[in-house]
Amino acid sequence: MRKEDLFKKNHILGVEFDRYLLENPEFLDRICENAEIYFVPEEDEELFRENLKAAQAQKAKGRKGVLVRIGKLSPPRTCLSS
Repeated sequence: MRKEDLFKKNHILGVEFDRYLLENPEFLDRICENAEIYFVPEEDEELFRENLKAAQAQKAKGRKGVLVRIGKLSPPRTCLSS
C-alpha cells in the first residue's frame, strides 16, 4: 500500500474515532497515557495488516500501543444545510 493511501485511510479512521470519543468519553479511560493508537479495520485487510505490522514494530521497541478494531463505518452524514 502506498504511504499516501495509508495516511488517507488512517486519517479518515482517526476523524471517526475522534467523533466516537466525543460521544463515548469513558472509552478514553481504557487508553494508556502516551499510547499510540493503531486502527485495525475488519473490512480493509491490507490496512489491517499494515497497521498491525506497525503496532508490532513499536511494541518491539517497548512503546505503548492500542489496537482499535473497527467493524463497519456508518454511512457519512452532514450537519450542513443548503
